[in-house]
Amino acid sequence: MRTWIEDTLGISADIAYRLTATVVVLVVLLVMRWVVARWISRRVTEPELMFRARKTVSYVVTAIFVVAMSWVWLPFFDDLGTFLGLLSAGLAIALADVFLDIAGWMFIVFRRPFKVGDRIEIDGTAGDVIDLRVFRFTVLEIRNWVDADQSTGRVVHIPNGYLFKYPTANFTEGFFHIWHEVPVAVTFESDWKRAEELVLDALTAVAIDEEELRRHQRIRSTTRDYMIKFQELKPTVYVSTTESGVVLTGRLLVEARARRGVEDAVWRSLLTTIAEEPSVELAYPTGRTVVVDPIRIQRADE
Repeated sequence: MRTWIEDTLGISADIAYRLTATVVVLVVLLVMRWVVARWISRRVTEPELMFRARKTVSYVVTAIFVVAMSWVWLPFFDDLGTFLGLLSAGLAIALADVFLDIAGWMFIVFRRPFKVGDRIEIDGTAGDVIDLRVFRFTVLEIRNWVDADQSTGRVVHIPNGYLFKYPTANFTEGFFHIWHEVPVAVTFESDWKRAEELVLDALTAVAIDEEELRRHQRIRSTTRDYMIKFQELKPTVYVSTTESGVVLTGRLLVEARARRGVEDAVWRSLLTTIAEEPSVELAYPTGRTVVVDPIRIQRADE
């Protein structure tokens, strides 16, 4: 049998046996993964739990395959150190980005800078994480041509290696709330103190309860590695000036995915109240021409 394999296939019988074992293990594991995935689909109804379960099955199957291949092929090499040295030297340059992506995946799994469902931004791309894989993660994009952190509908695939090249911002990890500002410009002739009251009233009407924010802040500070502590959680109005008038900048904490809804509610309230307030007028870019010494043009026949 050994002689027939060597004469027919042109390879040693030992290698042929190992190749056959590799194919058999791969087929068995794929069938097992398919069966378990079908079972999960029938028994689990919650989408998020189903997603995590299917991901876990894929990781387990991959780990079993790696262990099995090590058991099948490593004895083929007399010197494991020589084999690993040659393998690493050959692959280090050719597959540098691949190894970086795998390292990024391990960083995501063990350090958890973000998880599925978090809203993040990396290298100018922002969105909600919808999938994590060994070589890449996927986000449902926000911003771009759409304003106020709303979805564009596009799915963006980002290599895991980007975690080591660019800063990663997580909108939802530390506190679940982010600061949002609404600038309102009124004319210099307006009663800016009355305008400040109107802005503060509009912010307070949509703001999250301060006690709830402080309770949530305490919970997050004790359960995470970050000491997040904001001294002031109530809505605030800051005053500055520009060429067009007085700028009243309202600042408040909002849920990470509620920026546009909050700003819409604030402006609807402000437009209604300012229309009923004669002492306040919204500012806009204007120009004034002042003639100091007018020139009189006289006709020649006068």
